[in-house]
Amino acid sequence: MTRRRGDLLELSHSIHAEPELAFDEHRSRAKTQALVAERGFEISEVAGLDTAFRAVFGSGELVIGVCAEYDALPGIGHACGHNIIAASAVGTALALAEVADSLGLTVVLLGTPAEELGGGKALMLDAGAFDDIAAAVMLHPGPIDIAAARSLALSEATITYTGRESHAAVAPHLGVNAADAVTVTQVAIGLLRQQLAPGQMVHGIVTDGGQASNVIPAHAELRYTMRATNSESLRELETRMAGCFAAGAVGTGCEHVVTETAPAYAELTPDPWLSETVRAEMVRLGRTPVPPELEASFPLGSTDMGNVTQLMPGIHPVVGIDAGGASIHQPQFTAAAVNASADTAVIEGATMLARTVVALAESDVERGRVLELWQRRAS
Repeated sequence: MTRRRGDLLELSHSIHAEPELAFDEHRSRAKTQALVAERGFEISEVAGLDTAFRAVFGSGELVIGVCAEYDALPGIGHACGHNIIAASAVGTALALAEVADSLGLTVVLLGTPAEELGGGKALMLDAGAFDDIAAAVMLHPGPIDIAAARSLALSEATITYTGRESHAAVAPHLGVNAADAVTVTQVAIGLLRQQLAPGQMVHGIVTDGGQASNVIPAHAELRYTMRATNSESLRELETRMAGCFAAGAVGTGCEHVVTETAPAYAELTPDPWLSETVRAEMVRLGRTPVPPELEASFPLGSTDMGNVTQLMPGIHPVVGIDAGGASIHQPQFTAAAVNASADTAVIEGATMLARTVVALAESDVERGRVLELWQRRAS
């Protein structure tokens, strides 16, 4: 890992310097592929996803996926540190390539676009990009170290209300006000919040509230995100939110359409053995991960890596960087994602993931468990 330190940090800083949004990460995709292509990884496309890829090295029975994210956030760039994720994933893949033959490994670096909005991994699962993979690993930067990181299940919807225009002063009685439907809906949601189950939350924005104050708006639009501790609770929340969305239409006489904007994200379910192994690697590197009994108190928001961990053993640990008290999705975290602690996270993160995979490959019991789970899934 030390030998490739300069290349990996250059990759992290280069992706950070040219942030690209979901499904438009063409430069970031090319940058993430470059080092593994030089090492001899065989790169292939993923059907239907221009900025996804698979890069494969080795021919061992145990196939390990290493997930690289590289999309940024609108307006604030890499405030989630996906440049660190991509560089550490490349470092992990390169390290494992050195021992793939001796350990009976096949290493698959997966370029996974659109984690922030679009569910790239969920789409890649549907496209078969994970079909041959027995276990998947990745990491995420954050303010603290968490070995068995958890996340919330998530779904997003766009709600469109259609009414009828009219002059707001001359003939308001002839209009059907779509903006009023938005108001009724938001009031209903505000009242619902008091009765939300623990772990459930909703947040949204108005993306269209009319174009002129003297015209009764015939079109208005909301975008809402719903989260819950697990997918079952999320489905219950979606049902209750659907009633709020309908209330806006019923109360104003508008028509409304609810459109899912991306695949739903399932909750992270980290593999216990892999989590404890990566925890030991954190400690070995001098880090202080959150105690296991407190990990559930630090949810990560939501990630499409949750969909992956529902189907196969996987981990998504958080590697702490010094962000001066800032959290992810803040501009201060964008700046921190290329500081000295972020560079350390790239190298140490790749080291801990690679050593965790090596430990899995060398354990007859755990290797057998993971392969048996894959065989069940494949049959």
